[in-house]
Amino acid sequence: MKKTILIGGKAGQGIDKTATFLGRILSNVGYYSFIYRDYPSLIRGGHNFDVLTFSDQPVYSHEDEYDIIMALDQETVSRHEKDLKKKGFIVGEEKIENKKVKKVNLQNYLSSADGPRVLGNNVLIGALVKEWGVPLKEVSEAAADEFSSQTAKTVIEGVKAGYEQKKEEEKITLFDKKDLYFFNGSQGVARGAVAGGLDVYFAYPMTPASGVLDELAKHQKEDDILVSQVGNEIAVANAALGSSYTGAQTMLGTSGGGFALMSEAMSLAGMAELPLVAYLAQRTSPASGVPTYSSQGDLKFALNVGHGEFPRIVVASGDPEEAFQRTQEAFYLAAKYNTLAILMSDKHIAESYYSFEKIKESRVKNNDFVVKEPAQDYQSYRVTEDGVSPRAVPGQGPFVRANSYEHDEYGYTTEEAEMTTEMNDKRWRKAAALKKDVLKLDPVQTYGQGSKLLVGWGSTKGALRDVVAEKDNYRFLQISYIEPFPAKEVKKELEKAEQVILVENNVTGLLGQVIREKTGFLIKDKILRYDARPFTANYIISKLKQL
Repeated sequence: MKKTILIGGKAGQGIDKTATFLGRILSNVGYYSFIYRDYPSLIRGGHNFDVLTFSDQPVYSHEDEYDIIMALDQETVSRHEKDLKKKGFIVGEEKIENKKVKKVNLQNYLSSADGPRVLGNNVLIGALVKEWGVPLKEVSEAAADEFSSQTAKTVIEGVKAGYEQKKEEEKITLFDKKDLYFFNGSQGVARGAVAGGLDVYFAYPMTPASGVLDELAKHQKEDDILVSQVGNEIAVANAALGSSYTGAQTMLGTSGGGFALMSEAMSLAGMAELPLVAYLAQRTSPASGVPTYSSQGDLKFALNVGHGEFPRIVVASGDPEEAFQRTQEAFYLAAKYNTLAILMSDKHIAESYYSFEKIKESRVKNNDFVVKEPAQDYQSYRVTEDGVSPRAVPGQGPFVRANSYEHDEYGYTTEEAEMTTEMNDKRWRKAAALKKDVLKLDPVQTYGQGSKLLVGWGSTKGALRDVVAEKDNYRFLQISYIEPFPAKEVKKELEKAEQVILVENNVTGLLGQVIREKTGFLIKDKILRYDARPFTANYIISKLKQL
């Protein structure tokens, strides 16, 4: 059983909270849910909508056609009625005009309630869950999970007002509780960072990276971390490097435009060999682009950010559960190899909600790689066999240095040819050891058993998993680590496939270019989407038919 609900209205009408609350209710009665958010870059007005798809089986993406439209204004009906399924219906207040509307009286409740009009959304939710036969007890428990105690009480009063207006019509199955996790990608990154040992997070607000800033700031006291909103992105990056130099496990967060401003500091991290985790949440570009929508256009940027050559890690999670795990891995690898780790996400993962039955444990454990008692003649950049210099921090001794110029083992500036060559070789020796560690972290994963291979990365994972669940003749290869690149493992999967199709949210097939460079394999068949919207399973299946 699968149903899709569109909840639409203007910015400021509580659409996102209405969708997540409804998703939480459905999770409480045993359904897997997925929520996609669509909104323009306006604080008020415009047209916003969330799409909630729920099923008794795991679901990883939304659908393009709807069983139900919850209309908070008339424009929602005008825009989306064409995508309503044949047996679908609309739920809305009495002034909404359409022959398919099941009308709900909001005015009686709103005239007696002491609060804003957005409280009427709870009346609509109450009417809907009553038709489905969801007990009020389950709704109350979901409200307690989603809101503060006082707000939850107000929410339930509104739900009851809607509950009393309807009768059970299409009763849904109530399953034994699965204790489902229900969270978005921003929350996955934030919780993964804390689990990975985060001490300090620096950011300047920029959609869609701001969700991590909000989540970490909300819990900074209980998690014993520092969250700092610095005045601009250049200051963010340099403050983060200063924090890392002192020994704090540090992460920064931004989107493409902010990351561009940080690029010089990324080069400094490479030369000074300072561990840093950089969260890059992509949005549609270039420039300001379509700022509240999704894209995968920054892959080559992440792989090449910062002038000059230095080893770095680029890892992309495909859903919030993986974001939780990969963020921990990024902290571990950055600290172990004194290097830059770029954690890639995008608007679709960052702001979409997914259901999970369980969360896998991280493959890595927190480690403090700082030397406890450095030698008297400590060398900040000691030449070692694997290229990793033992790391001390200021306060442990007089010779802890970080230098943006080329330097000798002690950190003193040098322009000598021999030492310049030796230090470049030292830094790049880390790449071989780093790759061995990455290969232990399942850098590629496959789903499905078909002979035809769909290849993707990042947020395409959800729709592609839904495709291979429906289409038996396809399997999906997800590449999570783009640098260091698991060339041998990827090439093996490519060569045994009957047909290979690249699926990316960008114009030129950036992952395909990386695959060609690293393996020599040219993927000729491509499904590329660059209208700022994410993939759905139906969209991919329609394109497969054309291929």
